[in-house]
Amino acid sequence: MAAKSAATAVDWTKIYTGLGLDKTTLTSLQSFRARHSTAVSKNSALKSTIPQIDLSHYKNVLKDQQAVSLAEKVLKEFKAVDYDVSKWNDVVGAFEGKAVAAAKETLGKIETESSSLQTTLSNIQDARPFEDLTVDEVAKARPEISKAVETMVKKGKWSVPGYREKFGEFSLM
Repeated sequence: MAAKSAATAVDWTKIYTGLGLDKTTLTSLQSFRARHSTAVSKNSALKSTIPQIDLSHYKNVLKDQQAVSLAEKVLKEFKAVDYDVSKWNDVVGAFEGKAVAAAKETLGKIETESSSLQTTLSNIQDARPFEDLTVDEVAKARPEISKAVETMVKKGKWSVPGYREKFGEFSLM
């Protein structure tokens, strides 16, 4: 009964959207949720459809009364069999371990990305306007620009391809 109330108490939308889980974890959670709801519906359907067998009708209709007596005896002696689910508990435990490991890995990635974005945000907020930057500051911030310019100068290319098409002809007047 506690499992039933725990399953209904889970806020799935908060888990899907609020935790920042990766796609594989979300897919696993959604398939688990689907399997759980299918199992619950099948279980309730089976509980509600327990057939009642009218053996007196068969005693009146069938000539072989021994078969009816045997069937009645078997039905009276029937007891549901309990299965050992400990091996499935191990499988579920292994799945849970993988899910927890994936969640921790995702959490680490999220924390790293969050700190990187926080650093970028602080750099943006503290940055001077583009007009106030010097060539040396740009080169220090983006060394690949300096390398590209050096390569172009070595090859004798004095203009940037596509510059005139995009910005027009440069004139001092």
